[in-house]
Amino acid sequence: MTSTPPKAAIGIIGGSGLYQMDALKNIEEYSLETPYGTPSEVLVSGTIDDIAVVFLARHGRGHRLIPSEVPYRANIYALKMCGVKYLLSISAVGSLQEELAPRDMVIPDQFIDLTKSRQSTFFGQGAVAHVSMAEPVCPTLAEVLAEAVAALPAEQAVTCHRGGSYVCIEGPQFSSLAESHWYRSMGASVIGMTNMPEAKLALEAQIAYASLAMVTDYDCWHPKEDNVSADMALANLFENAGKAQKIVAEVVQRLGSQMPVSAAHQALTKALVTPFEQMSEATRARLQLLAT
Repeated sequence: MTSTPPKAAIGIIGGSGLYQMDALKNIEEYSLETPYGTPSEVLVSGTIDDIAVVFLARHGRGHRLIPSEVPYRANIYALKMCGVKYLLSISAVGSLQEELAPRDMVIPDQFIDLTKSRQSTFFGQGAVAHVSMAEPVCPTLAEVLAEAVAALPAEQAVTCHRGGSYVCIEGPQFSSLAESHWYRSMGASVIGMTNMPEAKLALEAQIAYASLAMVTDYDCWHPKEDNVSADMALANLFENAGKAQKIVAEVVQRLGSQMPVSAAHQALTKALVTPFEQMSEATRARLQLLAT
């Protein structure tokens, strides 16, 4: 294990049910330290069809961290240290709409952040930036992801829904019935506990971000379905885990041949208020990486 960051333009964050990438070859593990602490787990680098990839288990191996304990800033900063420019997030979600059935997949394009106790920015302490969250998901990366889902073999085909809002709650408890109906009244599509502040931080780090949300349940609003439980969610998640692995591998292949330009790669251009020369040396050292 080494503390020198690997180099990879493509990063994968695996959530519940996706703790490792079976397709990775030439695997090495890296223990990194960031100005924001230690990431959730060691970073695992390798190749998929000779394309460099770095993987991080969001909840740690063995699923040790509740959503509020995930060190989101350390995770994104560590991926930036590796040179990641495209970040694919895999996560389990509950459905808030009838047409989004368990075992379907969703590629959301918006987020509603209802978390309460998470550090959601790299800035502060002598540096100000206001990154636009109008388009939190990179449309180019989302399109590559949708193409990868569509490329699954016919016998593994999955219903995939493009767009929609992901409402992120603090957790670790599931919603009350009143809350579930409230989220539906917002017009939200799915509910989860981990994509915020992950997507915000990725944009501040000028990393293109997209999320593959795997539907496991109907939360608790559906009058004809059982209320969500951890056992139910994990059972449906593991049913789709193999498909998620194939989708990720296909995304890597497509990105490796295209390496598309993303608006996210210039997110700080119009967002940074404090000039670097006006920052203290320590603050500048902490944030300079994000601007590259």
